[in-house]
Amino acid sequence: MMDMCTGSLWKNIFRFSVPLMFSNLLQIFFNLSDVAVAGKFAGPIALGAVGSTSILISLTTGILIGMASGANALTALFIGAHQREREKRCIQNAFFVCLGTGLLVLIAGELLSGPILRLMNTKDELMADALLYFRIYLLGSPALALYNYGNGILSAAGDTKKPLLYLAISGVLNVILNLIFVIIFHLGAMGVALASALSQYVSAILVLRALLGSRDHFRLEFAGFRPDGMILRRLLAIGIPSAVQYSLFAVANLFVQTAVNSFDHVTVEGNSAAANADSIVYDMMAAFYTACTSFIAQNLGAGKKDRIRKVYGITTLYSFGTGLILGLLIFFFRDMFLLLFTSDPDVANAGLARITIMSLSYCVSAFMDNATAGARGLGKAVVPTVIVIMGSVVFRILWIYTVFAYFHTITSLYLLYLCAWTFTAIAANLYFFREYRKL
Repeated sequence: MMDMCTGSLWKNIFRFSVPLMFSNLLQIFFNLSDVAVAGKFAGPIALGAVGSTSILISLTTGILIGMASGANALTALFIGAHQREREKRCIQNAFFVCLGTGLLVLIAGELLSGPILRLMNTKDELMADALLYFRIYLLGSPALALYNYGNGILSAAGDTKKPLLYLAISGVLNVILNLIFVIIFHLGAMGVALASALSQYVSAILVLRALLGSRDHFRLEFAGFRPDGMILRRLLAIGIPSAVQYSLFAVANLFVQTAVNSFDHVTVEGNSAAANADSIVYDMMAAFYTACTSFIAQNLGAGKKDRIRKVYGITTLYSFGTGLILGLLIFFFRDMFLLLFTSDPDVANAGLARITIMSLSYCVSAFMDNATAGARGLGKAVVPTVIVIMGSVVFRILWIYTVFAYFHTITSLYLLYLCAWTFTAIAANLYFFREYRKL
C-alpha cells in the first residue's frame, strides 16, 4: 500500500502509474491479440469482422471502467480521511454496483448488437462474423466488471502491482487460447472471442481472491453487509457520469466508423489495423489519469489542497510526455506496426493514413482526459461529462456532417480527433481549476 498524502509526488505517482500502465496495456491486449491472430491466421474477412466491433467493445468496456472509477475515487477519499467503517461499506456496495453493471451490459449487448452493427453500415461480408464475435465476447462482461472493480479498490489503496500480475497471467492465457482455437480448431472470429471471455474470468477470479483474502483494511468481506443509501448515491454520482463519459468516446466513434464504412472494404480493414495504435497509447496514458483521480481523492480526504494542485500538474506532464513519445515511436515504426495485424500490402497502405495523423495528435488528449480525471478526484463528474458530450460527441458529429461531408477524404475524417480534443481540453481545464479554487 502507498501513502499518497506524504512523500515525493513525482516519485510516488510514477511508482503508482507504471504497473497500472502495463495493467491497462494488458487489458486491451485481449482485443489486440484477437485482431492480430484473426488477421494473420483467419484472413482479412475475420480481421475486418473483429475490427468492426472494436468501437462496441470500447463502448462496453468504457461503461465498466467508468463505474469502477466511482469505487476508486470514493474508496481513496475514505482512505485519505481514515474513515474505516465508510471505507468498508463502500467496498461492499461497490462490488454489487459493478457486478450489476456487468450483467446489464451483457444483456443489453446481446439484445442490441445486431441492430447497432447494421446501423453502423457494417459490410455484408463482415456482418455474420462480427455479430458472432461480439456476442461471445460479451459473455465476459461480468468478469471484466469485477476485474475493474478490484483494480479500482486496490489502486485506491496504492497497490497497482497485483492487478498487473493477474492481468499478465490472463493475458498469456488469452494468447495461448487464441492460437489453439484459431490454428488448431479453425474457429476464426468465434475462437478469438472465446479466448478473450475465458481469460477475463481468470483475471476476475484472481483479483477477487486477493481482496477476499487480504488482511488489510481495504479487504472485501460480506459479513454484516447492508445496502448503504449514502454510499450508493455517491458511487453512482461519480460512476454513472464517468461511465457515460468513457463510453461517449465510443458513441462518437460510431459515427466515425460509419463514415469509414462509406469507403471500400480495404480502407475499412486498414482503419481496423491502424486503430490498434489508439488503444495502446490511450491505455498507457490512462494510467496517469487513474493516478490523478486516486491521489487527488486521497489528498482531498486528508485536506491537503496544495498537493492536489501538484498532483494535477505532474500527472498532466507525465501523460502528455507518454502520448508524445509513444506517438513518435508509432510514427517512425508505422510499417512494422501494421505488419503485426495484416499481411495484405493494400490493407497496410490504407492504414498509413490514420497512423500518420493520429500518432502526432495523441499527446493533445492528455490535457482533456487528465482534467476530467482530476474533476472525478474532487468528486465532480456531471459537468465534465457534459463538456465531453459537447466536445467529443456533438463536435465530432458536426464535423462529419460538415467538413467531412464537403471533402469526403479519409484525411479530413481523421483530423476531427485533434480538433475535438483541443476544444474539449480548454473547457475541461477551465472547469477543473474553477472547482479547485472553491476548495
